[in-house]
Amino acid sequence: MLDWLYEIVSQLIVWIHTGLSMVVPKDSGWAWGGSIILLTVLLRLLLVPLFVKQIHASRKMQELNPKVQALRKKYKNDKQRLNQEVMKLYQENGANPLSGCLPLLVQMPIFIGLFQTLKRISDAKPGQSVFAVSSDLVASAQNANIFGAHIPDTFLNAWGTDPKSWTAIIITGIAVVISSVTTFFTVRASMKRQPVADDANPMMQAQKMMVFLAPLFGLFGLGFPLGVLMYWVTSNSWTLAQQHYIYKRYPPPGTDGEATTAAAKPGTKTASKAGTSKNGQAAPSGMKAKLKKEPEPAPEPEDKPKVVRNQPARKSRSKRSGTQKR
Repeated sequence: MLDWLYEIVSQLIVWIHTGLSMVVPKDSGWAWGGSIILLTVLLRLLLVPLFVKQIHASRKMQELNPKVQALRKKYKNDKQRLNQEVMKLYQENGANPLSGCLPLLVQMPIFIGLFQTLKRISDAKPGQSVFAVSSDLVASAQNANIFGAHIPDTFLNAWGTDPKSWTAIIITGIAVVISSVTTFFTVRASMKRQPVADDANPMMQAQKMMVFLAPLFGLFGLGFPLGVLMYWVTSNSWTLAQQHYIYKRYPPPGTDGEATTAAAKPGTKTASKAGTSKNGQAAPSGMKAKLKKEPEPAPEPEDKPKVVRNQPARKSRSKRSGTQKR
């Protein structure tokens, strides 16, 4: 059913391998390993716009989070009405909860196609072709050597052979560990750079599960060919570097990085005022500056009411002396 996808992936590998064969020997592990790495890099370059769109969608969801929480409190006993109101809020503000999954959805077909292509290459019999890979190229890929291991090798197969191929076991084992570690740090870095976390958001719940399930991916990686593990490690390493660059250039709202970036823009009055204080010292930036209270103006003196002194009434001489009037 997905043979058309496998044909595309295998044809891309063949084209890249043909180009690398002009620089390195075509039967070497550098040619075949480089083909897989370059295929991964080209794929990730094409996914950069989707990654930026994913960030904007995440920021939009964060801005709408307080309103969503208010709707949850308002319709906590009516889930159907709650879902309707939340979807209406997303439509009115142009937010799409599924747009954050686009890079993953695009990568999965390539991952499946690469996995099936390499698996069939490893299982191919002499003289058998695999999709767009000719029989000669299949034999070349099967015998390609990368630090003593072959691209179709898996950890389980290397462990199950008699005698055991310890070089293949070590190389594939290291690749499995690196792929699991990079997956863990990729998911962890993605969650760490999100200032607003809604526990009820399905995306956040999925990411939390990924953090704990990342080490378990090593169990699946034990059965992956070395070529697939190379794709996995390259893709995760690219994601880590890309996240660091994008979030540094476009910091999340409400973080110190955003305040520093805003204060560093030249030609603005805010930058000159925020850069130094009155006494020439560096002014605090970010959340610390927000936490410092501005000095309150001195209260204006209240107008005191005028005191009116009542003059005592003049008494007659008889009353003052105490004698009776005759």
